[in-house]
Amino acid sequence: MAAKKNPPAADGGEAPSFETALGRLESIVDELEGGELSLEESIARYEEGMKLSRRLTQTLDEAEKRVEKLVESGDDAPPTTRAMELDLAPGEEREGKLPF
Repeated sequence: MAAKKNPPAADGGEAPSFETALGRLESIVDELEGGELSLEESIARYEEGMKLSRRLTQTLDEAEKRVEKLVESGDDAPPTTRAMELDLAPGEEREGKLPF
């Protein structure tokens, strides 16, 4: 099976992998929480973080749809879909809200 390429980024380059994008988002959150950035740097990081967040959310939504398609309802029944149950920690929300 051939390796899947990452989708192209908005700037024409190849988009980072999900894991790379998530790591970058985590570092942006750390930088913003650190309070050491100038206002302009903070705004730039916030914008980058929002773009990454939207992309990551879209990727997770697509993965969830793929998993739903794999759910089968029984031995003789045709495959069906069912919403996934995700285990969230107390206080977590599923809507993908960022802490900034």
